[in-house]
Amino acid sequence: MKIVVIGGTGLIGRQVVALLSQAGHEAVAASPSTGVDTLTGEGLAQALQGADVVVDVSNAPSFDAGPALDFFTRSARHLSEAEHAAGVGHHVTLSIVGVDQVPDYGYYRAKVAQEEAARASGIPCDIVRATQFFEFIGPVMDMGTEGDEVRLPSTRLRPIASADVAAAVAGTAQRRPLPGVHAVAGPQTYRLDRLAEITLEARPDGRRVVTDETAGLFAGMPEGVLTGDDTTHLAPTRYEDWLARQPRP
Repeated sequence: MKIVVIGGTGLIGRQVVALLSQAGHEAVAASPSTGVDTLTGEGLAQALQGADVVVDVSNAPSFDAGPALDFFTRSARHLSEAEHAAGVGHHVTLSIVGVDQVPDYGYYRAKVAQEEAARASGIPCDIVRATQFFEFIGPVMDMGTEGDEVRLPSTRLRPIASADVAAAVAGTAQRRPLPGVHAVAGPQTYRLDRLAEITLEARPDGRRVVTDETAGLFAGMPEGVLTGDDTTHLAPTRYEDWLARQPRP
């Protein structure tokens, strides 16, 4: 099959492209750097010519509500038009576990709008929702750093390795459409402040963790939003094992 991966040069996209190529498919990485811009529609018609499946793992350039909503809705509209013109038979969108449970969070509202646009396109659509990536823990810690303190709440989450997300997305793209939402998460639930402690125990850098329920992006998140429910598929990779394999800075 020809499978076009929108956002195919990013963290998830490049891994999806590699997995699909290894499985014998014609996997095309589509992103602004390869001449494909979903926000303007530039290059979409050419990239999707002859495509059987489109996988959308693109991300907005901003977490702010307005720009994110504009990016996801305009991109979805251009994608739908190009997919219909090319005769694409299956669409896969990567989204976020719990995205429809936090209406006050603007970026999540934008992702919900993306999901709704994909469903409304008329093309059979699978939505893969994933929890927060292991790779995101370090940047979250940096955002919460004040001097030598890492201030984070005790919000519970079940993070996942990006490689496991890519495997879930690639697997979905290769099977027949099963329209609906398919959730995937890591194997263990942690408190966010404890994740930071685990990270600094493995890689001490002089900082210490301070629990602050008002700090950071995930402060005040309702219980269960970042962990998934009993229907969520659990991927195999543990955070501690993943962390031990990462190269030292």
